[in-house]
Amino acid sequence: MDVAVSRVFAALDRRERIVLFGDYDVDGVTSLALLNEMLRAYGGPPELFLPLRREEGYGLSRESVERCLEQHRLQLLIAVDCGTSSVIEIADLNKRGVDVMVLDHHEPKSVLPDCVAIVNPKLTECGFDYLSSVGIVFKLCHALLKTRPLPGFDLKSKLDLVALGTVADIVPLRGENRVLVQRGALEIARTSRIGLRKLMEVAGVRQPILPDHIGFQLGPRLNAAGRLSTAEKSLRLLLTQDESEAVVLASELNQQNRERQEVEQQIFDAAVEKIESELNPKREAAIVAGARGWHPGVLGIVASRIVRKYHRPAIVIGSDENGVGKGSGRSIEGLNLVEVLNRCADSLDKFGGHEMAAGLALREEKFDRFAKAFCSAARELLSDESLQPCLQLDHELAFSEIDVEFLAWHEMLQPFGNGNRQPLFLARKVEPVAPPRVINEKHLRFRLRQGDRHRRAVYFNGAATQLPPPPWDVAFRIRADEYEGETLVAMYVEAVRAAEPI
Repeated sequence: MDVAVSRVFAALDRRERIVLFGDYDVDGVTSLALLNEMLRAYGGPPELFLPLRREEGYGLSRESVERCLEQHRLQLLIAVDCGTSSVIEIADLNKRGVDVMVLDHHEPKSVLPDCVAIVNPKLTECGFDYLSSVGIVFKLCHALLKTRPLPGFDLKSKLDLVALGTVADIVPLRGENRVLVQRGALEIARTSRIGLRKLMEVAGVRQPILPDHIGFQLGPRLNAAGRLSTAEKSLRLLLTQDESEAVVLASELNQQNRERQEVEQQIFDAAVEKIESELNPKREAAIVAGARGWHPGVLGIVASRIVRKYHRPAIVIGSDENGVGKGSGRSIEGLNLVEVLNRCADSLDKFGGHEMAAGLALREEKFDRFAKAFCSAARELLSDESLQPCLQLDHELAFSEIDVEFLAWHEMLQPFGNGNRQPLFLARKVEPVAPPRVINEKHLRFRLRQGDRHRRAVYFNGAATQLPPPPWDVAFRIRADEYEGETLVAMYVEAVRAAEPI
């Protein structure tokens, strides 16, 4: 960090041409927006560059670096949310007289690139391994301000960006991440960013801002542009000060999110059909599915849905007309994806990522070899028990104990998310007062009874579930629900089973 701070100030003082090279997801875009605003406040406006997912792939690829050099006569390139494994590309930039700094949180490999500074908490036992890239950028901004204060610059007001990137990247909400997201959620609620306000309007997000709003409403819309084309619209939305431009951009991102959902559903259906016809998911310890023409921008989401459906680590790969395959993977508890991909490295052109999510590239002719190696490695590392889906219940809670006071204590555990999971409760011997009502052809709305206490509940995606004969044991979560100015306790069902003896 000290070296990074010194090099940034040297570049600002010498008025060097600085390019911020980002990633096309929410973490990458918010990182670029935050560092851009920081450097502009110091009087050194940088150029901003985002790779094209479909044509250039992730990070400092050869194609994206060439385009960056064509567009900008740069002296310092700051790679954000990428670069830790870009040994060859950074060596090439050095030969061309470009200094490179890396701000990243991806898992390092055995060899690190030769650059000015790598600020990555996973390189050492520093206690900040949970930070997203925008969290690392926030730390750099803090270090810059500690070294050279800027009266009037309010770094805390920028926590709206930090919360967006942190939650959307599904990093663990522990340590300082909980503080960054909790305070960042307050900043989102009162943000001065006209683009973010307009995005909240089209997404139907109301206060108080919770991680679920970021993860399921704001994040997907900010991600949509980078998934289907370029993330430039998302970056412009976060930076614009023009209301009419903000309205247009928010509307376009909303529409692109709908298009993304359609593409995602088509590929998910095709993948499930392949899995069911070609594999025995219950016998295999992992799933690898792929086909020509599958859009690379949605493969990660499809992989996540396959993991939820089969409770198996999954890799989903789409190949282009030249036989070049790009894939995304998602894991289950107990399996480090990067460790498994390391074992399959001879089948891959490149790979990288985190313990639970990773990306890769390979030639189409190596697909079968890779699939076999990946499934074999997963089988070695995963126990039969870890392949059995189960719900970890936190506490048994009777209907008589659920009230607004209990909800207030519950809400003090916020923000919920990866690494700080929302409590999951169990209610025994529950019966429906009447048959559930189907909503939007996929959700169920219940009126439930336990003894003499009644509660309303919603079971999302429950219409496809075969409900057992009552009475039931019900796994559920709670949250606040505002109705006509009154705070009520809403109940959301996660699973139902036939009631069992204690």
